[in-house]
Amino acid sequence: MMPIKSSNLKFIFLFSLSLQLLLLSFAYANCGFIQDADDRNLCRAQENQSSSQCGFIQNADKRNYCKALIEKSSSLCGFIQESDLRNHCRALTNTSGGSSQCGFIQESDERNLCRAQAEGSTSTCGFIQNTDKRSYCRAIVGKKESDCGFIQNADLRNRCRNEAR
Repeated sequence: MMPIKSSNLKFIFLFSLSLQLLLLSFAYANCGFIQDADDRNLCRAQENQSSSQCGFIQNADKRNYCKALIEKSSSLCGFIQESDLRNHCRALTNTSGGSSQCGFIQESDERNLCRAQAEGSTSTCGFIQNTDKRSYCRAIVGKKESDCGFIQNADLRNRCRNEAR
């Protein structure tokens, strides 16, 4: 067996490191294009299923929402001040009858998105008026990333591509 030269070891190390960074960049590819920093960190937390990423979110309500979703803990939703987000959170983290919480959400498109997610059914997505949100709903609930391409809003489209996988 021939000894490995130090220059070869250096090349192997750098190649390995480059490959790891490339794979990491693919994991964050869609999240990295989201302009809003809090939404970008929420996306990354969901991608990695890591509540530690939620700590980078500045908005307290979004941070608590993130932690509740990742940890699947409806009790954390109680710390969210904004009522629609709190109800959406409770619906997505409640394992029994979560869609009933969606009824408390004031905005109709958000209420229907919540119901579709909680029930795991794309049929409710059809009631969403905003075309971008309707496509987003169908993509993430139906796990069809190809539907994300119809979304005009770049941040929502990138979020969609991450969540629809």
